[in-house]
Amino acid sequence: MTVTAERRAVHLTVVGDTLLDRDVLGAAQRVSPEAPVVVVGDLRRELSPGGAGLTAMLAAREGHRVTLVTALARDDEAREVLAALCAAGVAVVDLGAAGRTPVKTRVRAGDQTVVMLDEAEPPAVPGPLPEAGRVALRSAQAVLVSDYGRGVAAADDVRGAVGAVVGRLPVVWDPHPRGPAPVEGLTVVTPNSREAAHFAPGGETDLAGDTARGRWLRQRWGVGYVAVTRGADGAVLVGDDQVPPLVIPPPEAVRGDVRGAGDRLAATTAARLGSGATVSAALAEGVNAATAHVAGREAARVWTHGPAEAMALADRVRRAGGTVVATGGCFDLLHRGHILLLEHARRLGDCLIVCLNSDASVRRRKGEGRPLVTEEDRAAVLRALACVDAVATFEEDTPVEILSRLRPDIWVKGGDYAIGDLAELGVVEGSGGHVVLVPYLDGRSTTSLIERAVRGR
Repeated sequence: MTVTAERRAVHLTVVGDTLLDRDVLGAAQRVSPEAPVVVVGDLRRELSPGGAGLTAMLAAREGHRVTLVTALARDDEAREVLAALCAAGVAVVDLGAAGRTPVKTRVRAGDQTVVMLDEAEPPAVPGPLPEAGRVALRSAQAVLVSDYGRGVAAADDVRGAVGAVVGRLPVVWDPHPRGPAPVEGLTVVTPNSREAAHFAPGGETDLAGDTARGRWLRQRWGVGYVAVTRGADGAVLVGDDQVPPLVIPPPEAVRGDVRGAGDRLAATTAARLGSGATVSAALAEGVNAATAHVAGREAARVWTHGPAEAMALADRVRRAGGTVVATGGCFDLLHRGHILLLEHARRLGDCLIVCLNSDASVRRRKGEGRPLVTEEDRAAVLRALACVDAVATFEEDTPVEILSRLRPDIWVKGGDYAIGDLAELGVVEGSGGHVVLVPYLDGRSTTSLIERAVRGR
């Protein structure tokens, strides 16, 4: 039996080099008479952690408990970085480093980057790894090494401490061309296509070339998997040489700011591994999260199917003068009766939102042994249907609470219900909506399917 990992928050320890990212934002006003360059005015400045610091912040924003093991200088820039990390809820174990904090500056005119400045100091020798760093590694549920080639991942004591948890915890290594080889035996390494071409010989940077380099690097580094990330083309995962590569495309084509996309992918992949997911499932979620990051929106939190996307959709449809339709249920073993219900419901308005009982809710309603299909998989199947626009999972026995927030114009149930028996009637009508029944296909139900399967018919 395949066990699907529960989506939940984990304790993730991130190890690596922290930078300071400085954005100078403005508007393109004219072309300079001195040279063919854009003059950017109305400037404002934004500062944020970069490198492993950005990776840690992105993981914390997903709701995870994050500890960052890094080496900070003793300057104003490092104090800015530390303050931002602490404000984001990231616990910092600082090895200390001489010199100055490396700063990367981007000048942007609207959505366009005009120039990038790299005030890179020579790589500093980090101080010794304190006991707090070893504890952070041992106590984590997953470890991510976010190497930016500035010395933390190359330190012997850091590598030894990471190596000590390999095999006991999932460890992801996001490499850098100026950094060291990953520790042997870890779970997965995530170079991008350009980095893989730097580390491995030969071939085009196409799917075949990335696959071949991934296989070569897996053998050279002695790791379980290599996932070559391919930007807008997703990722390719290689493991055992006897198994074909797994190609993971992005869920949609998007354009936007790609900074941090690789960090987001690595952080989400590591966190999902920490919750028990397979490498392929974890990487797929990493690709989805990176796509959402580039599009400028947050991916759904990795441990639950929250209603945020559904609420946002309902608000957009209402503002446009449309009709919001919703329906609900367990949808365990999707069958023809479910499909007809959903198709009928979608034709009643401008969007259809499915309120889905969580696994715990189904178990309370249907008894032990149900659901047969996890909420993660049930939601994925529903979202794949053309008639479904969003899915929101709820934990309660009835959808009353989520409906009070969603406020649909129409709430649809199958014709086998009596309207007067519906607990959600009052909340729907109280917010100005209507409850309707649609025809029920007799003889189709998950329970009857299970009974027939048990009888062997």
